[in-house]
Amino acid sequence: MNHRKQIASLIFKSLTIEKEALKKQFSERKNEIGYFYIDNLLPKDLIDQIYQNLPKLSDSELKKNIREYKYVAYQMNKYNPLLEEVIYAFQEEKIVSIISEICGLQNILPDKNLYAGGISLMKKNNFLQPHIDNSHDKDRKLWRVLNLLFYVSPNWKLENGGNLELWNNGLEHAPIEIESKCNRLVVMATHQKSWHAVNKVKTDDVRACISNYYFSKTSLLPDDNFHITLFRGRSTQKITDVLLRIDNGFRKSVRKLFKKGIRENPHHYKNDF
Repeated sequence: MNHRKQIASLIFKSLTIEKEALKKQFSERKNEIGYFYIDNLLPKDLIDQIYQNLPKLSDSELKKNIREYKYVAYQMNKYNPLLEEVIYAFQEEKIVSIISEICGLQNILPDKNLYAGGISLMKKNNFLQPHIDNSHDKDRKLWRVLNLLFYVSPNWKLENGGNLELWNNGLEHAPIEIESKCNRLVVMATHQKSWHAVNKVKTDDVRACISNYYFSKTSLLPDDNFHITLFRGRSTQKITDVLLRIDNGFRKSVRKLFKKGIRENPHHYKNDF
């Protein structure tokens, strides 16, 4: 099975069964960083197929700097067709609708361009520093409101690292750590207070995540303003934090002069839809 509508039907079935519990999860946290997660989203045999057909690191784009160290794949027609079907299954209308309902949102739109989405691969010592996501889509017309993270690495354990961290109460407090458990979907709100990160991978296995973003014509927070992706250091990384603040300031200055940056962010799917 690799047709996106069939995969979407499987996702929809799992979400429907757990819908009320997921609503409660998100609602209890919506005043901080709203999020929910659901396990065993898809049949195991399909997860195995997805994992076996992931891009190799050598066929992915390396992002390595003070902000992040990871590999990404987003030009989906370069890879096994199953991967594109899975990613876009999360953009099917009924999936967008039920996730919007769970999160208590309306008029939510998926992103066919996969701006900053697609597949993230992280090997040993890879990481993603604490950050808030860019507030808008690639054309700066829509607000980014939800981040969907679907993990597919078999037998992943908390001690492997590479787990999602959420700073519900600000960077000065300890984060919530959410294991990158295989076949787990995490949906989190994105706004100017939704600081999150991926802690360092400690194993030789590769942590794989399929990601999508949902957008809206209005921001989640009434006082949210346009912002680029902003990074910070952890409480133990004083020098890194200073360097990242300087980096943030430089990149913000550039965006004031050039609305879409000096060059267009290449991280989106270039395809004739």
